[in-house]
Amino acid sequence: MRNKKWITGIAAAGVALVLGACGNGGETAGSGSDEQVLRVGASNVPHAEILEFVAPKLEEDGITLEIETYNDYVIPNVALDEGDIDANYFQTIPYFESEMEENGYDFVNMGSIHIEPLGAYSQDYASLDELPEGARVLVPNSITDHARVVTILEAAGLVTLEEGVEKTQASFDDIVENPRNLQFEYDYDPALMPTMYEQGEGDAVFINSNFAVDNGLNPVEDAIALEDPTSPYANIVAARSEDAENEAIQRLVEELQTPETQEFILETWGGAVIPVTE
Repeated sequence: MRNKKWITGIAAAGVALVLGACGNGGETAGSGSDEQVLRVGASNVPHAEILEFVAPKLEEDGITLEIETYNDYVIPNVALDEGDIDANYFQTIPYFESEMEENGYDFVNMGSIHIEPLGAYSQDYASLDELPEGARVLVPNSITDHARVVTILEAAGLVTLEEGVEKTQASFDDIVENPRNLQFEYDYDPALMPTMYEQGEGDAVFINSNFAVDNGLNPVEDAIALEDPTSPYANIVAARSEDAENEAIQRLVEELQTPETQEFILETWGGAVIPVTE
C-alpha cells in the first residue's frame, strides 16, 4: 500500500442539502420504496451544483436527492464505504482505481459525467514556456494529479519522460530530462492551491478546476496552461458494488448524462468543466 502521509484533506462540515420534501419515514435508495432518498457525496463545485440542477427531475420520479458536500478527496470514499452515503460524485477514474487498490474498496463506476481540466496558474508568467531556470512548481499532493502535471509539462516541452511510461501512472520520478531544472513541490493539499496562487507562492501553481472555480478563478481565462479536454480523467459517479443495479443511482447517472445537463454544464462554466459524451 502506498504511503498515505501526503493525504491531509480538509473535511467539510458535511452539510446535507435536502432538495425536495423528504417526508416522514422516507426510505433510502436501496430500500425499494416508491419514495426514495438518495444520498450523494460531492465536491462543492461543480459537482454539487450539477446535482442540484438534476434534483427536480429525480423528484418527479419519486427520488429525493440529499447532497453531502465535502472539501476533501478522501472522506467521500470513506463515507461511501461505511454506508453513510449511497454514491459519490467527485473523483476521476484513475483516482477511483487507485483508491480501490490502496484501500480495498468494493466500488463500481456507475458512469462518467464530466472532465475538469487541470490548470497551471502564475502571477508572474503568461505561459509555461516563460518559466525561468529553477522555477518553483507547486503541485497538489494527490498522486493521480502528479501524472497529469508531468504530462502537461511534457506537452509544453519542459520535461521528457522515460520512454514507454504509462501516462496515467507517470510520476516526477519518471522525468529523465528537466533542462530548466524546475523545482517540484508536491506536498500541498489540493484545496489550498488557490490560496497559494493568490498569495504569489511559487512560479507556477497547478490547481484542480473544481477548486479554481470555487475560488473565483476561470480556468479558461486565468490558467497559463490547461489540460487537454480529451484526457482520461473523467469525473464519475461511484457506488458500492452491491448497488451496481440500484435503479435510483442508475436514474441519477442517466439524468446527469442528458443533453440538457450537458448544456447546463457548458453554459455555466464556459469550458472550465466539459461534459463527457458517451
